[in-house]
Amino acid sequence: MPDVRSQKAAEWWRSAVIYQIYPRSFADGNGDGVGDLAGVRARLPYLARLGVDALWFSPWYASPQADAGYDVADYRAIDPVFGTLAEAQELIREAHGLGIRIIVDVVPNHCSDQHPWFRNALSKGPDSAERELFWFRPGRGPSGELPPNDWQSIFGGPAWTRTSDPDGAPGDWYLHLFAAEQPDLNWEHPRVRQEFEDVLRFWLDRGADGVRIDSAALLTKDRTLADFDPEDPPTASSKNQHPYTDRDDVHEIYRSWRAIADSYPDKRALIGEVWLPDAQRFANYLRPDELHTAFNFAFLGCAWRADELRRVIDETLTIHAPVGAPATWVLSNHDVPRHVTRYGRADTSFNLEFRQLGVPTDLTLGTRRARAAILLSLALPGSAYIYQGEELGLEEVEDLPDAVRQDPMFLRTAGANPGRDGCRVPLPWSGQEPPFGFSATTGTATATGMDAAATAEPWLPQPKAWKDVTVETQAGDPDSMLELYRAALALRRKSTQLGDGPLTWLSAPEGVLAFARDARDDADTGASTGPSFICVVNLSGGPIDLPVNGTVALCSGALESGLLPNDTAAWLVR
Repeated sequence: MPDVRSQKAAEWWRSAVIYQIYPRSFADGNGDGVGDLAGVRARLPYLARLGVDALWFSPWYASPQADAGYDVADYRAIDPVFGTLAEAQELIREAHGLGIRIIVDVVPNHCSDQHPWFRNALSKGPDSAERELFWFRPGRGPSGELPPNDWQSIFGGPAWTRTSDPDGAPGDWYLHLFAAEQPDLNWEHPRVRQEFEDVLRFWLDRGADGVRIDSAALLTKDRTLADFDPEDPPTASSKNQHPYTDRDDVHEIYRSWRAIADSYPDKRALIGEVWLPDAQRFANYLRPDELHTAFNFAFLGCAWRADELRRVIDETLTIHAPVGAPATWVLSNHDVPRHVTRYGRADTSFNLEFRQLGVPTDLTLGTRRARAAILLSLALPGSAYIYQGEELGLEEVEDLPDAVRQDPMFLRTAGANPGRDGCRVPLPWSGQEPPFGFSATTGTATATGMDAAATAEPWLPQPKAWKDVTVETQAGDPDSMLELYRAALALRRKSTQLGDGPLTWLSAPEGVLAFARDARDDADTGASTGPSFICVVNLSGGPIDLPVNGTVALCSGALESGLLPNDTAAWLVR
């Protein structure tokens, strides 16, 4: 397989640009309105042309799709809506042929209520060995009519659902930190641990280059299942641990997984979804014998303010340095509103509790800031993530009819939380009308569209205004978001300074970020590998003179009389 970044080091994840594919919404190769592996395979040349180093696939496993595939019924099978295992293996082979690595998504905290283990647990009844693989408990109250404790689901409502015994009588309750269709697994049971080690090997043996671990901090629980106050949770300085988040014993699991990943001659990466407010607790997951990287949610949620961005960048690099792990930079994903929309609002920050549906947004402003943000992200030390469609400048679709929304967050909160469907709308590839080349009658997709006419409506409706942001419309337009991404990724690939390595802040006016990525020494000769690379981002509120000398290699917006406009970023070399 070609070396993705022509690096001598095998640790490709330290500098990779990773593109997230949400399979249902990327490209539909068979015309049923749902994205699939055939669609992805047809678009691999597009992804290679974009210049990404790896693809991360949200779950593609056999699933009832109660939570868009994060309710897994079979971790070794591809869901028929996406294709077959043979197609997945061929996709991996084809991607490798283009120099693109593959990361699969593993969901270890819970499975589907249609998983054979859970179905057996229900059929065998109370006190059966099969139920020990999950968290079944009798209820409280005179007749067991109350949940075993007061834990609440992350998706809203109680984290417990009551079962019926085989004779039809009300039975025990089972724990689900997410939807009721997603029962939590009991990681104290050795069979659970062995199963996921086998699943890990299954995909690594089939060529997967890395594994993204969903809800990585949630696996182990307090076996007493004690009540706790979510408004006053345990902290790192308190004696008590949180009952189901970031417990100390979870690290034993990842040490065993790291040993498996490191057993392969070409090293494989473990990437954690770790949402934690405590920096030191977060860094614990990145120790040399645990995960290789973890998502940087502090940066994703940061407000578009120079002081806040500088603080988060500094904290990120400080956290990662002692454990020797590379930082990651991400602006959007399948769980958060798209950043073009967020950056166009008065409050540009994001957290999981406040989705701001319906809050006014200036998409022109948001797009200008998003263009600057990608140059900032790609210039920082470490790896970067791109969520499908952000290279087209897609906004959050906030006016989806309630009838088409499918996210359990929306359903379990009776619409109080609008959910995540707005960032999951299928991509626009070509044409003037929906489905914009997303869906077709055959699998004869091209890099910019389908050869055949569409026969099915996309599973979520696309805005008609997306005719102006299709791949077909933007390709070749030097002022488009797509061409900005292509240019930035091409320069990053060629630059020896970008990716993993040092960062030096430079003197700049208030409201301006300026830093240098100094050339690294050649590992063999010790000689410098090139000049300094400089990134300048103007958030000062007005145009500025570039604070450093150098040749402008790329700019997120045109200079005005030699000045860098507000909400604009520039890359310079000297």
